[in-house]
Amino acid sequence: MSTLLPLFVAAPAVTGIAGYLARDLRAAVPSATPAATAAPPPGTPPHRPRVEYFNIAELTVTDAKGFVRPVERFQVEPWGLYMARMVDGSRYLQSWLLPDLSVRATVIHTRAGQHRSRDYVLDIGEYTKIAPRRWKAVDQYLDVVVRHRRSTQLRGVGELLAAHAAGLVDTAQAHRAVERATAALDGLAAHDHDVELWLAARDITLTWM
Repeated sequence: MSTLLPLFVAAPAVTGIAGYLARDLRAAVPSATPAATAAPPPGTPPHRPRVEYFNIAELTVTDAKGFVRPVERFQVEPWGLYMARMVDGSRYLQSWLLPDLSVRATVIHTRAGQHRSRDYVLDIGEYTKIAPRRWKAVDQYLDVVVRHRRSTQLRGVGELLAAHAAGLVDTAQAHRAVERATAALDGLAAHDHDVELWLAARDITLTWM
């Protein structure tokens, strides 16, 4: 884990907003000494990156546990893949996989058409089209919670550090996750915590049911 510390600690000097990374690291690991960082943060059991598969032709998603779930709608655009489906019979989940940004933008409601708050969860990961009608998502532990024009919060640093310490992700993979989260934090900071404004600057316009 110690090999990740320089990137976390140096982040504020590099980008400013990336101080979120160093702050969350200090919260997860109170002391930055080698002894303190030798083990994962207490209460954060390590796990492998979660992998999902999206089958557009069959209108299904195979979740990280291998369960196949029905999907109500897929939509493919030049910038990514949209998915809408019910979760647990009571919540309505909508996601956009955005490969160029290494981000999955998600909103959850009690029914379709209820997305009014414009708050998002942005999961950092690798999102790829692996066949003409099939996509793959590999979660990289970090996610960014955006309260529209109010705040941006990074989560999952403890999970990433625990996975790295357990050898479930290598240093290069962990660094990529940090760099991708930093890019999202920087972009949101530059656009007043407004996901849609940030994406518009990248010629991306998301639509929701």
